[in-house]
Amino acid sequence: MQGDGPLLLILPGNTASSACHTGELDTFGQDYQAVALDFLGVGQSDRLDPWPSSWWEDGARDAVALIEHLGPGRAIIIGTSGGGVVALLMGLLAPQRVAAIVADSCVARLSADALRASVVGRQLELNGGGDFWRMAHGDDWRGVVRADSNLLLGWAERGGVDWFPHGLSGIRCPVLLTASLDDPLLPGVSEQIPHMAREIENSRVFLVSHGDHPLMWSRPDEFRAITHWFLGSIRASE
Repeated sequence: MQGDGPLLLILPGNTASSACHTGELDTFGQDYQAVALDFLGVGQSDRLDPWPSSWWEDGARDAVALIEHLGPGRAIIIGTSGGGVVALLMGLLAPQRVAAIVADSCVARLSADALRASVVGRQLELNGGGDFWRMAHGDDWRGVVRADSNLLLGWAERGGVDWFPHGLSGIRCPVLLTASLDDPLLPGVSEQIPHMAREIENSRVFLVSHGDHPLMWSRPDEFRAITHWFLGSIRASE
């Protein structure tokens, strides 16, 4: 937790953790009470094995419970990758608790092939010692990555994952969707993000032509600038 002001909750991607978001805590903690969450199974939270197929929905409910624990008001949510999925689910499940959403580097659905490719793409980092994951989770990082990979492969066996089968039109708060068109983990991002935006009544989109996954880290200056603008525009209109 860092800073004072309106509550701002940072949600990591599936195999990341709050330890990966010191830069975001420093940046947004200048204007907000910034808090980064460790979902169950990652970081400093209790381990899960296996991860349930409802992991993202469970994460959304846990994040809402954290908001309720911290105070009576609403929170701004910034989520990246799987955390972006969770942020949008929060907007659907608990609109009374969500003031605004920045959903970075996530799409509404991934095919079975995309899920399998994501797992295969982890092999180089696994073979290289997993420095990123060791920093995020500690010495048992391989178990965390294995549990998430099994979750993705389980959904691949079902033919792919659609996180919002009933659409996103139930989200009432302002939403900013950000991504790189070159993101290797998000096939079809150039079609999916505009479609998602059309479903959300109060949405904005920021896409860049070059960048890796997630945009938040591969193009941090642009991500932080557009997020500050988005949140500033909301505060100015209140």
